[in-house]
Amino acid sequence: MRTDRNTNPDARVVDSVIRSRRAVRAFRPDPIARHVIDQILEVASCAPSNSNTQPWRVDVLAGPAKSALSNVLKQAHEENRHPPLTHMPEVLPEAMRRRQEAFGAAYYGVLGVPKHDVQQRARVTARNFDFFGAPVGLIFSIDSALTKFSWLDYGIFIQTVMVAAQAVGLDTCPQVSFARFQNVIAEHLALPANYEVVCGMSMGLSDCDSPVSRLETGREPVENFARFLGFDS
Repeated sequence: MRTDRNTNPDARVVDSVIRSRRAVRAFRPDPIARHVIDQILEVASCAPSNSNTQPWRVDVLAGPAKSALSNVLKQAHEENRHPPLTHMPEVLPEAMRRRQEAFGAAYYGVLGVPKHDVQQRARVTARNFDFFGAPVGLIFSIDSALTKFSWLDYGIFIQTVMVAAQAVGLDTCPQVSFARFQNVIAEHLALPANYEVVCGMSMGLSDCDSPVSRLETGREPVENFARFLGFDS
């Protein structure tokens, strides 16, 4: 049993793939073949789920289909009639608030958008709905009858999609912003009546020339979020 990550070649490969993954927000338009996405999803379907329920549903969009969804979403975003998306509590725990603010300052700073420029920030948000220029967009949805534990399963699945994509050189960005337009997406994609949008995802090749593609976010050291009990050392 090879438990030393420094001497286990398989562990080094897996670690490299996971560490190289980042949320990319500027993509090249190069098309991605359907069979490549199919293989990524087939690998991701090996993700664990409670009692093997596999609660995921994925709509994969490219070409005119992706453009059509982007157009209706950008229109909905411009009209601004839907309630704001509440994906975090109004008051975040202090440590999380600091990390969120640091990311926002770095992200909008790279784009040259002032903190209080609401119109500019709205235009930046609109880029989500063009999938940041990626050739492939994915919409993940789930049966609304399921509980938070199935949503946990779904999160594992989505992470596995991103890692499987990274392993073949494709970049991704998971995007919760799509959930704001649940009704628009459900109607446009003819989702089953009981399904709700979990998130969207952009997938393709990173535009490495874009400054936003070089944005890096820090990670907390293990000792800041983990407790070890019962170990000898």
